[in-house]
Formats: sequence, C-alpha cells, structure tokens
Amino acid sequence: MKHTWIIKLSLLCAALPLGAAQTEARSGAAAVTDDPELAEIVVHAPEPRYVAPTNRDRIGRVWVPVYINDKGPFRLVLDSGATRSAVTERVAAALAPPLDRFKSVLLRGVTGSAIARAILVDSITVGDLFVGPSTVPIVVDAFGGAEGLLGTDGMRDKRIFIDFRNDFINISRSRNRRAAAGFQTVPFLKDDLNLLVVQATVGHLPVRAIIDTGAQASVGNLALREALRRQVNRNLRGQDIVTGATGAQQTGIGARISPITIGELAIRDAHITFGDMHIFDLWKMNDRPAILIGMDILGLLDTLVIDYRRMELHIKRRHDS
Repeated sequence: MKHTWIIKLSLLCAALPLGAAQTEARSGAAAVTDDPELAEIVVHAPEPRYVAPTNRDRIGRVWVPVYINDKGPFRLVLDSGATRSAVTERVAAALAPPLDRFKSVLLRGVTGSAIARAILVDSITVGDLFVGPSTVPIVVDAFGGAEGLLGTDGMRDKRIFIDFRNDFINISRSRNRRAAAGFQTVPFLKDDLNLLVVQATVGHLPVRAIIDTGAQASVGNLALREALRRQVNRNLRGQDIVTGATGAQQTGIGARISPITIGELAIRDAHITFGDMHIFDLWKMNDRPAILIGMDILGLLDTLVIDYRRMELHIKRRHDS
C-alpha cells in the first residue's frame, strides 16, 4: 500500500545574487551569500493582537487570513515548523511587485533543497500584528488549497491560542502567564535552530519531538526506526511518499506505533512515516531518535497554546462524549 503525505516545514532560506541561482543550477556549487533582509523580523506594533475565526483544510491544518502589503486576506497555513513565511505563485502574482523586488533564495525543506524565487514585501499583517519588511519565498502549491504559510517570524514574544473544536485562533503578545486550569504544560527544549522542540516518548523510548502545525503527518528518523525495529516490523503499513515545500519527494516506511506521549497526552496506534529525510540531516538529528509531530496528532487536541515567551506548550486534551 502506498500513501502520499504533504509534509511542509522549516523553510530555511539564504539569499543568492540574482545571477548566482543560474550558476549554481549549472555547476552545483553552493554559492550562498548572507543578506540583511533575512535577519530577524522586527515587530513594530506596541500591542500586536490577532483574534479571528479560522478554517482547517482537508488535512487538518489551521488557515490564517493574512494581509501582505495591505492586500488580501490570503489563506496561509499557520506553521510552527517554518522559520519563514512563504506564498504560492498565485499570491505573488496578485501582489504584482516590480521586477526589482524579486530575488533568488536557497530554500531548504523536509525532502530537499532548491533554488527558489522570492519577493521583498513591506508588511505581513494579521489583525494588529505588523511584521516586515521581509523576504518571502515563492513555493510550489503543496498546501492542500492554502495560499502559502505563516512562519514564526516575529513570534519570539507571542502567544498563539488554537481552539480546534471551534476553529478559532488568537495571536497576541504573551503576558507571561502560566497555563490555565485544565491545561498541562510542556516546556520547550533549548534549540539553536529556533525549532519548537519538546521531550516526548515514542513506544516508551525518549525522543526529541519537533512540533510542526504545518505538516500533515508525523515523520520519524532512521535512528527511531532502528530503536523501534520490532514494533515497526510488526505493524508495517506499506510505503509512504513525502512531498516537501520544494516539490521534491522522498519515500518512507509507514507503521503504526503505540504509544506516543507528550506530557500527559498519549496517542495510540499513530501512523508514523520512517525515512532518511533530508531535513533530519539538515538539523543534524540523524544520530539519535527524533520525530516530527504533525497535524495528524496535534489535531486530536481540544486546544493548543504555543507561548514563545514562556517557551511552553499548554495542552488541553479532547474528551469526546
């Protein structure tokens, strides 16, 4: 049996001179230069706040209505696993930037790296939250109908509240408050790559788990597969095809694994795709068990809070009647 997953995450990009992209494509050389446009985004609003109903796409990811250069709103996937926001070609055309606002970037995704076009935008706005200027890569349409993704630019002091039951999202400045009653707290692990990483267990094995609201499914590295070899071999479900933000595909082996535990949340019989994914090599996470937690698991929650200032997840489990 073969399944196809859309796993989009970690849009890490470095700028290329406009002529260098063609040179690299021919020679394979990684002639990447630093660019101040890719520095940390500054949030200018004194009290940034965003409150609005949202929708989820056919694979459960959260859509956020976002204005870019005061145009829109565009439906972007909220993506805690991406360091950069990105848009599809259709959005880039709707923005109609002049030619001198285009550039080339090296785009790194879960399944590979590629040279991509990007546009310089003046603002990315959600409600009272104003972010910009910034460089926004143009990516293939691999978002299940969405028009791009909203990454973690400028989220360092923010709190994201996602109510999955009522399709509601609130992005505001963190008040540094503890989790509310009924929520459990899961602290972030320190990470130099600015990923949202927590401690978890998979089949009772301690692992580093990357929380990615932009990914459809959950993916484990080869070290995790080897550590769970017996359980994986007992519960094989065939081959999976993983498509990344660059459009490249990789294959992996799917298996049902129990339990996956984050804090007090335990998920049984979850489908995990195991493979030698490009992104684990990029993150230098090949030598020990690691897993990317996608919306197939996160979407089972009642409410998820990501408090970047406190470096905590606040989780409320769903109690279905």
